[in-house]
Amino acid sequence: MITVTESAAHHLRILLESKNASLEEEGLRLFVEKGGCAGMQYAMKVGAPEETDQVIEKDGVRVFVDKESLPFLGNVQLDYVDALNDSGFKIENPDATRSCGCGTSFEPAKKEEALAGAMPESSNPESCTGEED
Repeated sequence: MITVTESAAHHLRILLESKNASLEEEGLRLFVEKGGCAGMQYAMKVGAPEETDQVIEKDGVRVFVDKESLPFLGNVQLDYVDALNDSGFKIENPDATRSCGCGTSFEPAKKEEALAGAMPESSNPESCTGEED
């Protein structure tokens, strides 16, 4: 089950309001794609839900996950961290066998199935340069 912390919901509301996004029509799209130094990477963007998305609601804001990404994100926690050296949305994934130090790249527990699947290639050609955890 995907969980959204109070901090993440609060900061998502601020983000959506800063983009003049309708809270009733838009939210945060959370998905995975091939790429990064650990094989898969997390990605996020503001947008509207698609018909087959899983929708997670918390404190009046919504997070959307497409059905292709759901197997990789089924047990994640979306949080927002505000620290001196690192601030932003963070994903805690207990099902990842390995994560990159940058926090956006991970190796799924079922690596062969994941990499053989029809996941989209990264839209960012730059590879992660963080250290592995």
